Amino acid sequence: MKSLFPPALNPNLNPSPLPAWSRIKIRITSRSFAAGAALLLLGALAAEAAAPVKIRLATLAPKDTSPHKSLQQMGESWRKATGDQVQLTIFTDGTMGGEADMVRRMRIGQIQAAMLTVPGLTQIEDSVGGLQFLPMMFRSLDEFDYVFEKLRPGLEKKFRDKGFEVLSWGDLGWVRLFSRQPGRRIDDYRKMKVFVWSGDARSADVMRALRVNPVPAEQTDVLPGLQTGLFDMVPSVPIYALAGQFYGPASHMLEINWVPLVGATIVSKKSWDATPADKRPVLMQAAAEAGKQVRAQGRKESDEAVAAMVKRGLKVIKPTPEDIADWVRFADEAHPTIRGKLISAEMFDQIAKLVKEYRAQAK
Repeated sequence: MKSLFPPALNPNLNPSPLPAWSRIKIRITSRSFAAGAALLLLGALAAEAAAPVKIRLATLAPKDTSPHKSLQQMGESWRKATGDQVQLTIFTDGTMGGEADMVRRMRIGQIQAAMLTVPGLTQIEDSVGGLQFLPMMFRSLDEFDYVFEKLRPGLEKKFRDKGFEVLSWGDLGWVRLFSRQPGRRIDDYRKMKVFVWSGDARSADVMRALRVNPVPAEQTDVLPGLQTGLFDMVPSVPIYALAGQFYGPASHMLEINWVPLVGATIVSKKSWDATPADKRPVLMQAAAEAGKQVRAQGRKESDEAVAAMVKRGLKVIKPTPEDIADWVRFADEAHPTIRGKLISAEMFDQIAKLVKEYRAQAK
């Protein structure tokens, strides 16, 4: 039986091949689509490559102090060196929380970098605590510098292994003891409530080892805490005491070399690796210069801050050699409690060895 459909419309017959001009058109269209997709992909990749690396950095440093200004200069150097491809935003005055909060924020990507002191740094690497959790260990800043430079390469490797790049190190000189009542020897301070940073369990344990009563609080609580009697004494570098106006209620400062206030500026390795590889040496150099500036300016400004606070009523108590010997003796007695518990025995012994080595050379 013949089909009722004409050949061109008969569904039972194989369709006739497309005319040649149609096949050419399809091939051209396919190629055009592929080329367009490739161009779009390349454009997206180029846009991604051109997107600036944005680094949010937090610090407890007060606004307009030398640490803050050094970070600003570092950020400007980064911007110029990379043609705006690395952009730094700085959050001062603990606006991102305490140092433990800053480390937590870095780990979850809310911020990418921080300028931290040792209590914050130990949230990442315990061994760095040896630089600041040994009261009266160092007699001079030259002695501290010698010990630190010997330890620095090993510490930086430990941070790198834990996912952080150390951009620079710095310090602000000696921590002094600011108190509401005058004090000269350790027994005077055992009657006082002493501020320690909230989350800084090691500093609190060091105070307990010295049989002093620690009271944890945030930096923003220092001034009102002193005013209300929440605590009676604050260990602080003079530049922070001046900026925070601690010298008002805590109008007595014992001039002893308690511990150096050591810090480092660190960045997550993920963010660091996102910066242009060919620019990293320049970025690192700018960061190192910032660290040197913090150290030089911080030590100088600490002395200037004391003079400024004296004009505003601060009373400086200068300990006698006998007073200092009393402090050293009690600190030495606390070392067995600190060694192997608050600071690893290996790090403690290494520091003690380097201190002894420096003093032997200095004779």
